Amino acid sequence: MKEVYSIKEAIQKIENYCAYQERCHDEVEQKLRSLRMDSDEIAQIITHLINENFLNEERFACSFARGKHRIKHWGKIRITNELKFRGINQTLINIALKEISPEEYYKTFDSLANKNWESIRETNSLKKRKKFCDFMLRRGWESNLVYEKLKDLESENTL
Repeated sequence: MKEVYSIKEAIQKIENYCAYQERCHDEVEQKLRSLRMDSDEIAQIITHLINENFLNEERFACSFARGKHRIKHWGKIRITNELKFRGINQTLINIALKEISPEEYYKTFDSLANKNWESIRETNSLKKRKKFCDFMLRRGWESNLVYEKLKDLESENTL
């Protein structure tokens, strides 16, 4: 890797980085630091990326929320926490969460819960409940949804 990049070279490199996949400001800033750019250069390049629409926090947040929900089946709590961790503000997080329709959200929750419940090979019912709840909560699903679903699944199995 080359030691020092000119601003022009760094812009070219970082435009490709942003074009490949949506990025948040933090990721871009870290990448620029790894290219040994100083704070003034970083500020200048980030301004350029925003003006040229390579960098857009709202677009990133929406894309992130949709992707993590559809592909990794994360709930809103996990998505919110991950976006906060990336320095996204609450207003943009709220906009991003609206990208997931309630129908899609509950359908994903339902199928994930059913699949997980069926996959747990635990004979002790308390351990099975714990494994199910831990899994669903770790994925960021709301506790009231998880516990309601648990009641439904247990009543189905006792019939």
